[in-house]
Amino acid sequence: MDFFSVITSLSWLDALAVGLLLAAWGGLGAWIESDRVRHPSVTVLMSHYRRAWMDELVQREMRIFDATILTNLRQSTAFFASGAMLALGGLLTLISNSDQLLVVARDLTLEEETALLWQIKLLLTVGLLAQSVLRFVWSNRLFGYCAVMMAAIPNKPNDPHAAPRAAKAAVINIRASYNFNRGMRAIYFSLGSLAWLFGPLPLLAATAIISYGIWSRDFASTSREVILTDDGEMP
Repeated sequence: MDFFSVITSLSWLDALAVGLLLAAWGGLGAWIESDRVRHPSVTVLMSHYRRAWMDELVQREMRIFDATILTNLRQSTAFFASGAMLALGGLLTLISNSDQLLVVARDLTLEEETALLWQIKLLLTVGLLAQSVLRFVWSNRLFGYCAVMMAAIPNKPNDPHAAPRAAKAAVINIRASYNFNRGMRAIYFSLGSLAWLFGPLPLLAATAIISYGIWSRDFASTSREVILTDDGEMP
């Protein structure tokens, strides 16, 4: 069977499952990053602390502590980017080996499926992993920009350039964190997309589980309650 024949052989339930996964991925991202909702997410709440971090930076003469934090953030993005690239390379290797892929397909499913069908299904995972790699790499780059801008903040708090440069560094830091979170969401949904190999119903179930997990961490987690606790109060 050729590519077009395999695509047309997929059911409407397959199309629905894939569409809902992509809609959940994009919709949750927009919801989490929106600062206009009544109950902001952990991601949005943490952006206020990132601005406060830069405000405190202006008051500090010794900024080794700040440099250490930023280095750790960059290392996190590099670690996840490397891991996602390894996973992406492994998937592409599996897709290119149709004989091995067909053996795996027959071991995991009861139905007779072609290697091309599995290759098409795995392309969804590949696309999400590629998106995560791009987000992590860009996040790492933005944290690098932030480091340079932080170094350009004068040590004198009364300097007219101190506050504006700190504010700009905070914005770049926030954008870097948003891209890091986008990369993480892409990884979560790429793992969920593997359920499509077992059919559209498992994919729908995986999408629901992944979506709830991401939503709960940003809107219904203990960490969010702690962040919302007023300073001076015990969480």
